[in-house]
Amino acid sequence: MNIRRVSPLDHSATSSYTERYSRQMLFAPIGPSGQASLSRARVAIVGMGALGTVLSNHMVRAGVGYVRLIDRDFVEPSNLQRQMLYDEEDAASSSPKAVAAAERLRKINSLVDIEPIVTDLNRTNAEELLGGVDIILDGSDNFAVRFLINDISLKLGIPWIYGGAVSSRGVSMTVLPGETPCLRCMFGQAPAQGTAETCDTSGVIGPIIHVVASHQAAEALKLLVGDLEHLNRKMMHWDLWHNLFSSIDVSGARKPDCPACGLHHLEYLEADIEGETIQSLCGRNSVQIQPVEPASLNLSERAELLRPLGKVELNPFLLKFHINEEQKLVIFPDGRCIVQGTDDIVTAKSLYSRYVGM
Repeated sequence: MNIRRVSPLDHSATSSYTERYSRQMLFAPIGPSGQASLSRARVAIVGMGALGTVLSNHMVRAGVGYVRLIDRDFVEPSNLQRQMLYDEEDAASSSPKAVAAAERLRKINSLVDIEPIVTDLNRTNAEELLGGVDIILDGSDNFAVRFLINDISLKLGIPWIYGGAVSSRGVSMTVLPGETPCLRCMFGQAPAQGTAETCDTSGVIGPIIHVVASHQAAEALKLLVGDLEHLNRKMMHWDLWHNLFSSIDVSGARKPDCPACGLHHLEYLEADIEGETIQSLCGRNSVQIQPVEPASLNLSERAELLRPLGKVELNPFLLKFHINEEQKLVIFPDGRCIVQGTDDIVTAKSLYSRYVGM
């Protein structure tokens, strides 16, 4: 895939620019010079679910010059309770989240260059997708992706801000490569499949999403305007329902024997290809299959082939094929497929082979 390299326009001389950001520039730590820095900044957001929609909303409204939105999924009705950029029409049409978010965000701020990328972030594309930016913001929902971001951050020297939320609890931490502990210093390795709580297994309330993502966004603004003095170097924890808040000083938590930042073994970036291309989506009764080599499927032609076999829904970005009442395939142009209705990898591979044939 080709990532566009866009030089943000200089809007500093325009009256619309001055008026739009006037209240933000009145805030002394940002001011006109900080706003100019934001207009030149480049940000990548991984995951356009609950956290990602809040993060992107803050970045675009703040005037970050270029925002890359990366997400593999499409909008479903269950997303609408907490994923603030989507509506019922997006869910009814199964719009890809990155595309639907970009359309909404462009109406909010036409001065920002917004690039939606509908794909699964994995070891084969991570360096391309996450390179060429000033900061990476975590809106993902699993530790395998976060550890991959962590590896890229260390390899390319790009700061990133971890965030997670489930139930009424949330956590956030900023990672500065070579300076702060990295995510693997803190957590070691990803939890075993099926052992970690997710929004699909334990639920989530909307307010905790906004707390976590707004904290991430504030830290991102500090980094982008160069105010490292006020950067929060603690791991933050919240539980809004039980009125709990805590922060842990992690400044001394860097481990010399950390596999990633200590020993420089970027295990998630250099992971086995097969293991990275077939993934059970915890709590969703779904399996994602990503071909080793991206394909170029004609979804309209594929829809006609499948139509005699079951219900077909088609939009410009994906094809949804209902095998039966329980199982369906969501097929993307690059050959990626989400097999819904099973968490068994063998069954998913069989259905993928039968109906996608790759």
